[in-house]
Amino acid sequence: MFFENLERFGENVAIIENGEKVTYSQLQKSVKDLSGLYPERNLAFLVCSNSTESVEIYLSLLQARIPVALINGHLDQEHFQALLETYHPYYLWSPKDYSAFEEASEYGKYRLSIFEENREGGEKISSDLGVLLTTSGSTGSPKLVRQSYKNIQANTSSIVEYLGITSSDVAITTLPMHYTYGLSVLQTHIAAGASIVMTEDSIMQPTFWKQLADHHVTTFAGVPYTYEMLKKLRFLRRDVSSLRYLTQAGGKLGKDLHYEMATSCKEKGIDFIVMYGQTEATARMSYVPAESAVEKAGSIGIAIPGGKLWVIDVDGNVIETPNTPGELLYQGENVTMGYATCKEDLEKGYEQGDILHTGDVAQFDEDGFFYVVGRLKRFLKLYGNRVNLDEVEGILKHEGIECVITGIDDNMKICLLNEADKEKTNAIITGSTTIPRFAYKVYVIDEIPRNDSGKIQYNVLNEMLEEKK
Repeated sequence: MFFENLERFGENVAIIENGEKVTYSQLQKSVKDLSGLYPERNLAFLVCSNSTESVEIYLSLLQARIPVALINGHLDQEHFQALLETYHPYYLWSPKDYSAFEEASEYGKYRLSIFEENREGGEKISSDLGVLLTTSGSTGSPKLVRQSYKNIQANTSSIVEYLGITSSDVAITTLPMHYTYGLSVLQTHIAAGASIVMTEDSIMQPTFWKQLADHHVTTFAGVPYTYEMLKKLRFLRRDVSSLRYLTQAGGKLGKDLHYEMATSCKEKGIDFIVMYGQTEATARMSYVPAESAVEKAGSIGIAIPGGKLWVIDVDGNVIETPNTPGELLYQGENVTMGYATCKEDLEKGYEQGDILHTGDVAQFDEDGFFYVVGRLKRFLKLYGNRVNLDEVEGILKHEGIECVITGIDDNMKICLLNEADKEKTNAIITGSTTIPRFAYKVYVIDEIPRNDSGKIQYNVLNEMLEEKK
């Protein structure tokens, strides 16, 4: 496994934070010391940040074969408490100032709490289970994706192969560690013996660019919103000569921006690689090779090494004709074990084999490159976070607000029947989710369009909203 025997990379620099460097030999020593803190295999929670301590703690849990749920460090206390009450972790790694838990051990900015009352049930957790990641970072949903050690290793190896990551690469964090994309960047660079600059700075801060220059960063990752901001910053006019490649995932990048970024990067000698993935596939399922980035702008590319993509029609038949939409399916060792909604679900093994129904509608061209053209289920990607529209509707309806939600990636549209509910709606979204205010707009409509069977006609609704612009 990539997380074992870290000392094999010797004096290579593993982590850089605030100018401080940690070699792989030092990293392994810290990880080994931390691994001795876990008396038995049972569930752990790690409240994450982009920090050296978080990485060391995470690796110690992997090496000790302790199944760990990675928790957004910015999650509000109410949702965090709900997760604790749902899953009853035995171990909790949290920042010292996070909440008043009994201290068992301290490590840098973190402390380990062990809840003896939650000890029962640990022996029933599947031996394959390695990591639990949230499916919706914006609403604090208790639904988690169960990733096995095999999933993590398979996807990590595949990504290292097709990106050509080497020990001379230096990545800088642009995404949170609890997010599947951000985690994959961390894991693939550790697997290759490369370096990672850990920072909470955003691309909008001058300090981010100073670190990029000071540490000769060769790569960073971004969701669509990242590249929209980079375009406004005209970042390719900067001295970015150290960059070797850039990656994009976390939602569909518009064809025009894809083309513009690919063209500009090519002129600078930088590889621009668009990828497609889901937490349910550990991280990545497809990629557009850099040499095809301009020609195939708007595509999600081809299957990753070891994976397979295809589309089926409504009857489940394989579609073999190019440019014919159907449901997109994926097969590979990185297809995860399934979902969990309570601690008892951690006993389950693989529930869906190695085939994933992505829920996306796609088609392929004559060259075998795939293009996502729609969604079967009601999910949107809002600036990198996947949001379940039905779940957000449920939050509002629970508060007595009659509504229907639609939209496109990075633009959620909340439709109300009562003008008086607008202020309350904004307060609920702001207080109960982490969806940013600029990612959605509230509309007031006269009625919700429905067909004879009572189903909402979203096409009619979207036309109504277009007229309100």
